[in-house]
Amino acid sequence: MATFSQDMMNELERIQDFNKPRMIAVNNNKTYAYSNQVMGQIEQKNRADYSRTAVGLNQSNIELLTIQHEFGIYGGESGEYILDLAEKLTIPFIVIFHTVLVEPSMKQLAIMKRLAELSIKVVTMAQTKIIDLQEVYGIAMNKIEMFHHGVPVVATATRLELKATFGYENRQILSTFGFLSPGKGIEYAIKAMKGVVAKHPNALYMIWGKTHPVVKQESGEVYRQQLIDLVASLGLDKHVAFVDKHLTQEEVVQSLVLSDIYMTPYLGKDQAVSGTLAFGIGYGRVIISTPYRYAVEMLADGRGLLAEFRDADSLETHIVNVLDDPGLKAEMENKTLALGSTMMWDEVAKSYAVLFRKIIAQSYALKGSAV
Repeated sequence: MATFSQDMMNELERIQDFNKPRMIAVNNNKTYAYSNQVMGQIEQKNRADYSRTAVGLNQSNIELLTIQHEFGIYGGESGEYILDLAEKLTIPFIVIFHTVLVEPSMKQLAIMKRLAELSIKVVTMAQTKIIDLQEVYGIAMNKIEMFHHGVPVVATATRLELKATFGYENRQILSTFGFLSPGKGIEYAIKAMKGVVAKHPNALYMIWGKTHPVVKQESGEVYRQQLIDLVASLGLDKHVAFVDKHLTQEEVVQSLVLSDIYMTPYLGKDQAVSGTLAFGIGYGRVIISTPYRYAVEMLADGRGLLAEFRDADSLETHIVNVLDDPGLKAEMENKTLALGSTMMWDEVAKSYAVLFRKIIAQSYALKGSAV
């Protein structure tokens, strides 16, 4: 979400009729050195901070607020403290729902319904979630907007050039990037590599990223070590590589462009949005995924392949089929890139800008009529 927010701000800053956007950061009991883009801070578990922030916003020259919503970001049960802010706002706001659960708890349902009720618009990043917002959360269709998860525009070398630069000229590269956590299902992709390597001995699966900070705080590097041990037990040391670091935006894009196949073998079927999958589509990679809801929607019409959940054999079959058939690979890349070109942040930001202008204009019209 932090990456999403930063990318959105960077693009909106380029739009001439907007003032420089600013951000309010939510901290987790730590002190951070922020840039001047951050105008305020909320201590996650300090309930008073949410009301105080709302009062400050109301007294500022801010004309519109965007609330990025994800369970676990804000304090209180299911992040209920965010309502203290929303209920005290007198300026208009929209809410972007990064997660839309099909079976929310009563508390989760109440929070999202209340945020939607108070907001001017709600935004989802998946077409299928529009129905859930209507049927599960009771949100009117005319209040819902759907914008793709933005993908940053980063200039980079070609796949062949990057392979030459990093010494992978003769390798078929598969990759996954993002924070490591047990829900990513990477162990199944590693198991699939055993059969893949038997048919394509030049295949290399690269796992980019550090352990998720919450997972590391709770259980250390247990999951990563389990994956490393699995690689060793399968004799795949030369065919699976871990890049244990926080990636810069340029490195994320390079990891994708370098890849012949990008994989998201996630375990949760109801995942509404995946930023990493969006990045893979944006840069036109062949994608093999498990059929969580966002993947089913985004990989339709031949833009990717869907393996069964928790099924290494199914992943292996799809990987081998792509590596066996360069024509199929090229066809899928072209189809994926056709959608991906509409998902780049320079395009998505234009859609947000249209919405923001409309809301701000309506707000001024209402103020004028009240005078």
